[in-house]
Amino acid sequence: MDLIESPEILLTPGVYDGYSARLVEKAGFRTAAISGAGLSESNLGWADMGIMGFEENLRACRAIAACTDLLLTADADTGYGNALNVHFVVRAFENAGLAGVMIEDQVWPKRCGHMAGKQVIGADEMVQKIKAAADARTDPHFAIKARTDATAIYGVDEAIRRLNLYAEAGADFLFADALLSAEDIEKVARGVTKPLTVNMGLGIRTRPTTPLLTPRQLQDMGVAGITYPRLLSTAAVRGMMNALAAFEESVENDETVDRPDLTVSFDELNDLMGLGRLKDLEERFVAPAGPPGVAPGGQSQAEESQ
Repeated sequence: MDLIESPEILLTPGVYDGYSARLVEKAGFRTAAISGAGLSESNLGWADMGIMGFEENLRACRAIAACTDLLLTADADTGYGNALNVHFVVRAFENAGLAGVMIEDQVWPKRCGHMAGKQVIGADEMVQKIKAAADARTDPHFAIKARTDATAIYGVDEAIRRLNLYAEAGADFLFADALLSAEDIEKVARGVTKPLTVNMGLGIRTRPTTPLLTPRQLQDMGVAGITYPRLLSTAAVRGMMNALAAFEESVENDETVDRPDLTVSFDELNDLMGLGRLKDLEERFVAPAGPPGVAPGGQSQAEESQ
């Protein structure tokens, strides 16, 4: 919470796997947000429309948390049920090594906040979910992030009202998804009682979406933090598309595939993925193999059995 409450706006990239988490940590960031959409798309191959369940989400988040020292916020969607379910969901994410969790007020099955057709539950029901989430944590530093998707349905004033109710119920910081103008962002930031974060994501050409603004602009509006949930996942997809296109061209031209401009080297990949640490552990703890039939310590297996 010290980071989100600091005078400088907090920049948080979205991650979705070991590659992205290690890259974000290597770049010097201290926090990252695990993208529920990124997990659904990369692990299941389906868009963010409630296809991914709690156990799949938890398993992926636990694996990411285990390979990095980043402070990670999990996307717990709607909490996968009522307030009782939320209690156990929050406890599970905390036990999995996460630093916080986001819970939203959409109706399940939820969908990406910039998709049409969203619905939200009653504010009173979401208040109980937030109370259950805050009560479930055993570490007082485990952060609860409350998200509302009410803007698209009921307008900005209702989003502010809901976020303040969620803050009173125990949320540590807040998020109003799919705000459509800079004026709306500033109105929400000035109107809520806890730190507000916003998402800066992809432009949607077919209909309005949240305008892309700079960190300085958003900080001047009163925003405490920015998440970039799809920066790395969409960059990865574009990179794979470019590599496949180059591969297809090389096959057509009967050429050897060697495009260092489109790929990292074997050594770079191993360095990023912690090979040096694994080798260090191996040298410290794994006994060297002896000749066949000789057990560690120099005795043959036959002598050792006598």
